[in-house]
Amino acid sequence: MSDRQVVLVTGVAGYLGSRVAAQLIAVNEHSANLEGEDQGSQNPEYHVIGLDNTPPLEPIKGLDFIQADVRNPLLIEVLQSENVNTIVHLAFRDTYHPSEKAFDLNVIGTMKVLGAAAEAGVRKVILRSSTAVYGALPDNSAFLTEDHALNGNKSRSSIRDMVEIEAFVNGFQRQAPEMVITVLRFANILGLTIDSPLTRLLKQNPPLTLLGFDPLMQLIHENDVVNALVFAVQNDVPGAFNIATQGILPLGKIIGLAGRIPIPVVHLCAYAGVDVMKIVGLKRQDKFPFEPDYIRYPWVADLTRMHEEMGFEPTYTAEETLREFAGYLRIKKYKPESPDLSYDEERLRDILDRRQRMRDQRKKTLSDEYEEATYG
Repeated sequence: MSDRQVVLVTGVAGYLGSRVAAQLIAVNEHSANLEGEDQGSQNPEYHVIGLDNTPPLEPIKGLDFIQADVRNPLLIEVLQSENVNTIVHLAFRDTYHPSEKAFDLNVIGTMKVLGAAAEAGVRKVILRSSTAVYGALPDNSAFLTEDHALNGNKSRSSIRDMVEIEAFVNGFQRQAPEMVITVLRFANILGLTIDSPLTRLLKQNPPLTLLGFDPLMQLIHENDVVNALVFAVQNDVPGAFNIATQGILPLGKIIGLAGRIPIPVVHLCAYAGVDVMKIVGLKRQDKFPFEPDYIRYPWVADLTRMHEEMGFEPTYTAEETLREFAGYLRIKKYKPESPDLSYDEERLRDILDRRQRMRDQRKKTLSDEYEEATYG
């Protein structure tokens, strides 16, 4: 039996936190089933502790929940007394407007978590970030590597906070080189239940774009976001990694695959409109989920490190992710009494294709292992 790991998931009441905690607990159940079949356990066991100001809306079976804020001065005692060796830090408030409360939770909270982790001897910390930290600029290179400067638009609170967090992490890592710190920079997250700028844009009918601009964009399915975070728990992958699915698509095609017809707006009017809404206190995210720069200029991340160093491969392609979301929009429009997607043909075709790719990959892996064992 492998060593027991104690994993603390902050922000466990949020969507990603609850999903990550539930998936880690599911790993335990899978290991137990294998042991019941006398096959041994291939995965480490996890004792999963959830930390948040409020309990998850849906109870998570097997979760050890502690109701507390990440900024609580006793966090160090929690980490020490529970022998926590891994933290998945997901206590983050995604806001559009600059907010002192959000900054205090996001930036100051992360500083306190890392400080407490170092003092308590925590071995690994995993943080969520975004490829938006690179910024959307006219002189961006075709593919932005993890070493690129973080020039994210600081007028949006969450992007500004992520840039601040990563700047602190860089300095902190030099002071605590023995700690494994993983920063996952996710592309535009899309899914049926997550709230993100891209989901808000595609739920608009019609969505607003900028006249004459059609930048290339990347996606990541919400399930693959959870998979990547769990992968980082199971494997030591220090450093920053861009995480996105296969396929880079122009914004126009993304909107088209989602079954929407956009209304192009002159970019000067868009910038002026955002400024006016800011002055009068209107919610800009309702009409402009993205800052105009992010639907005007490219910000495509290089995925070499994800493939070669991290060894993570998303399950969904960009088109599969979009077709699934489009199926959700269609069913929501025409069949409000049926919340599932079981009758959506395009989604089922994507599922079948994805399952076939996974079978092919398993066959290739087994074949490679056989050849290595046979011929050395």
